[in-house]
Amino acid sequence: MRFDTELVGKIGSMALIREEEHDIDYNVFSRIGSELRPGMIWVSSGAVEIGRLDYIKRTGFELIGAKRDVMTDYASQGQAILMQEYRRYIPSKYSVRQLLVEHTHFNEEEKRNHIYQFLMRCAKEGAIPIVNYNDTVSFEENRRWELEQLRSKGRKDIVECIDNDETASVIATLVHPRYLLILTSVDGIYLDPDDPSTIVRKVEGKDADEVIAAVDELQTHCFGASRQGAGGAKSKLEFIKEPIKQGTTVIIANSKYRISDILADNAPRTIFQIR
Repeated sequence: MRFDTELVGKIGSMALIREEEHDIDYNVFSRIGSELRPGMIWVSSGAVEIGRLDYIKRTGFELIGAKRDVMTDYASQGQAILMQEYRRYIPSKYSVRQLLVEHTHFNEEEKRNHIYQFLMRCAKEGAIPIVNYNDTVSFEENRRWELEQLRSKGRKDIVECIDNDETASVIATLVHPRYLLILTSVDGIYLDPDDPSTIVRKVEGKDADEVIAAVDELQTHCFGASRQGAGGAKSKLEFIKEPIKQGTTVIIANSKYRISDILADNAPRTIFQIR
C-alpha cells in the first residue's frame, strides 16, 4: 500500500505538563522534539493550558471573564511558548513550521487541498509542521453557526476539529500516513479505565471492517476524559475509524516513551491494524 507520509502524531495538553507542579514538562518536549523528522506531521494541543500556566506564573492569579475571551487570551499566550519549545528541541538542521487550522479549512475542498500541498512540501523541504487548532480566533458560538450553515446545505461529511484528536485524524485522512500516533498520559486503551493491567495490546482484523467492529466493541468500555472539554478514550476511538478505513496503522500510547520505541513495540501501546 502506498502512503503519502510516514507519520501523523498528536499529543494532548495534559501530557505536556507536570500538573502537580503547575509547569511545562520539558522532558516531554525534549523527547518528542529530538525524534521528529521531515515526513512527520505533529499535531500538538497545549496552547490554552500552557498559556494559563504561564499567565499564573507571571501574575499570581488566573484570568477572570467570559470563558471564550479567557480561552482566546490563554491560547494566544500559549502558542508562542508551544512553538518556542518545539523549536528548542527539534534538531537545528530541520525547519519548523506552524500550521493553525480551523474546521472551515477541512470543510472546503480548496482549503483542504491547500493544506495537503503545504504538508507535502514540508517533507520535501526538510521542515516539520507543528499543527494546532486555532483557538485564538475560532470561538464556540461562531463555530456552531458556521457548521449549521454547512448542514443546512445538506453537507454530511462535516468536521469540527475542536478536539485535536479529531484534528489529527482528519489530517491523517487527508495525507494518508503509514502511522497515526496518539500520545496521552496513559499507556493505551484499557478495558477497565481504573486498572492499567487491562490494557488492550492489539486490535486487529483481516480487513478494515473487522478492525472497526472491534473498535466499536472497545468503545463500550470507555468512560470519562483527562480534563474538562476533552473527549476521552471513546472519542479517540471514534475519530480513528476513518484513518483505519484507509489502511493507516493507529497507535495510542504514553507520552513518557520515545516515538521510536513505541513504533518498534518496545513500549506499552494499543495498536489498531489490518493483518
